[in-house]
Amino acid sequence: MSAKGVLRTVKNYTKGYSPMQMKVRSATSNEPGAPSIALMGEIAQATYNQTDFLGVMEIIDKRMNDKGRLWRHVFKALTVLDFLLHSGSPYVVEYAIDNLFVVKTLREFQHIDDSGRDQGANVRQKAKELTALLSDRSRLEAERKNRNWMQNRTGFNDPSMGHYNNQYASSSGRLPYGSGRSESRSRPGHTRGGSLSTGSQRYNEDDGDMRKAIVESKRSSASKN
Repeated sequence: MSAKGVLRTVKNYTKGYSPMQMKVRSATSNEPGAPSIALMGEIAQATYNQTDFLGVMEIIDKRMNDKGRLWRHVFKALTVLDFLLHSGSPYVVEYAIDNLFVVKTLREFQHIDDSGRDQGANVRQKAKELTALLSDRSRLEAERKNRNWMQNRTGFNDPSMGHYNNQYASSSGRLPYGSGRSESRSRPGHTRGGSLSTGSQRYNEDDGDMRKAIVESKRSSASKN
């Protein structure tokens, strides 16, 4: 394990992150290399659980708010979010649309590394792609139903990332970790009627418990920063 990996492990325990949050932190680390399909698939499955969903989105939100030299945090967070929008709980879609302004601001992300390379371009391009996707609900619905979108996703402009597209392509046409799952699955942590059946439906107005939980998650995240 690298020195950065050791430091991340220490932070995971000292800051009280859940096991799933630790996995999201690993998937969005500042080290070279793309998050694996297997790991993103596991995170996507976890978003169907209410507690894990809130924990996952808390880390992604924190990573997207990093700056400069931590550009990989930001880019990988957008990459994981992209995956979750297609393979995760419908709640991910609602959360991302409700917080679209965060993704939009990243279209202006800037960072020039010590070699003079514009690493911010990676973030800006991914943010533009996700902004367009989240602004087109019918397209997102179609892509959630057709996992062949994986063939066309792009990765880092980094030689060490050459395997990234191959990983996506190798998973084309199937949903990792539970391909038999349907969009009609119940809301995470809820058993009552009125659950979201597709990514096109918004939170019900009376679903105050989830909204309050999300607000509390954001408040908790801000206090940790």
